[in-house]
Amino acid sequence: MRQRALGFAALATATLVVAGCSTVSNEPAPSGSDAAAAGPFTIGISNGFVGSEYRTQMIADIEEAASEYQEAGTLEELVLENADTDVNGQIQQVRNLINAGVDAIIADPNSGSALDQVFQEATDQGILVFAIDQAMTAESVINVGIDQELWAETSAEWLAEKVGDGGSIVAVNGISGHPANEARWGAAQAVFEEAGIEVLTTADGGWDQATGQQEMGNLLATYPDIDGVWTQDGMALGVLQALIAADKQDEIVMSGEARNGFLRLWSEQADGFESIGVVNPPGTGATALHIAMAMLQGAELDESQLQDGHDIVLELEEAVTADNFDEIWAEVESQPDTYVLDSVLTAEDVQQFLQ
Repeated sequence: MRQRALGFAALATATLVVAGCSTVSNEPAPSGSDAAAAGPFTIGISNGFVGSEYRTQMIADIEEAASEYQEAGTLEELVLENADTDVNGQIQQVRNLINAGVDAIIADPNSGSALDQVFQEATDQGILVFAIDQAMTAESVINVGIDQELWAETSAEWLAEKVGDGGSIVAVNGISGHPANEARWGAAQAVFEEAGIEVLTTADGGWDQATGQQEMGNLLATYPDIDGVWTQDGMALGVLQALIAADKQDEIVMSGEARNGFLRLWSEQADGFESIGVVNPPGTGATALHIAMAMLQGAELDESQLQDGHDIVLELEEAVTADNFDEIWAEVESQPDTYVLDSVLTAEDVQQFLQ
């Protein structure tokens, strides 16, 4: 896992164009045969949710990866459509990118299927389309990301083992209806059902620390005798803060997150406290950008490396547990609390998916 410090600039809630180097490379593309394959190219980013540090880091990772190509003269512009919006608003984001003449679109979609038509409009015009963070159903879209169901199963199985058959838990989820949330919670529910764990209720924390803390406080008022809490990234710090406020952090077992704010509070707890943080790397967007640039320069996907014909599934990094906590915390302790444990596949790394 490549972990590094990132400087996060404030992200505008409107279209932002990051201009690249004006020098255009005259070198032929590594795998292409025509002049167009040498670039320079324009890549568009569609992000319909900006209310989390995860998305901030995701955009920063993309910009850092893009700068390498801008310096080389193969990427002319990175066009960012970055704003809190609903599905219809994200459809307009994608249309804006199409109208801007981009060569590829990387989207973190608000829906698993509602964007299919506008993505098809893009691919019909020869634009490569990538979905990150959550998979799209449209076969014309190349999905790049971790297995969200496996991500959820990993922490759910850990929690089920700690709570035991017959235990009761509550869940603080992200945003109901969001594809990542639905994939995660569906997988976690199946684990709990099989393990004989009773899920008393769920609440939406909006992948937000403050909301997660408030919702957990409300849940404790109604269900003070629960055995455990399952939650997702962005909210685990708030959940732990609520448990500490109720002096129940040593009684109620919780799943956590691989984010520095949570890890720091974990490090301050008494011996015996344990949790789990499953890594969901924001660097997936930068990995997709490397794949896009390679394909624009003539590389093709290796179908033998794909799942379901259009999915590039990235391996999960090692989860943070009590067994490796000290080692991992020593590596990232100097990072800000907003930092999410990260990994980015380099331009060389992504060749495993190409031919």
